[in-house]
Amino acid sequence: MPDLSAIETIVYPDKLKTFAEVLAAAGGKAVELQPGEEVNAVIRREFPDAKRIASNLPEITCATFNPDEVEDPRMLNGTDLAVITGEFGVAENAAVWIPRMVRHKGLYFISNALVILLDKTKLVNTMNEAYCLTTKEDYGYGVFMSGPSKTADIEQALVFGAHGPIQVMVLLR
Repeated sequence: MPDLSAIETIVYPDKLKTFAEVLAAAGGKAVELQPGEEVNAVIRREFPDAKRIASNLPEITCATFNPDEVEDPRMLNGTDLAVITGEFGVAENAAVWIPRMVRHKGLYFISNALVILLDKTKLVNTMNEAYCLTTKEDYGYGVFMSGPSKTADIEQALVFGAHGPIQVMVLLR
């Protein structure tokens, strides 16, 4: 393998701003938690119509059920919103590394909307940096997600939610 250490990579002056802009361009939304704001209140404000909310995170009190208590993953169908955590984000494409922290990884894709809690200090510039971080842990499963699921046909008709959530919000704290 060639020595890649001499290659200059992209460095964004404001990774948080770039991440938010790129996520918006991908159809998602970045919301920075403000001092004094409570995470459950922000979730309820952003998703007022969500009735069936899944989360196994103890701080998410607005959750209506714990997805880890569901035996059959097909029972996750009809989940309005899932609240999960991301390990780190990537400024260049607004991807978030989501290691499997739930019983059924299908939760990440079957929910109509997804809120990803992310530490805003855990942003890297490029996917090259991101891949280096994934080698430091032994993940049984992980996925990079950038915005909601979308697909387009030859007539350029864009459809959201074809293979995953219709809405994705990254809540930066």
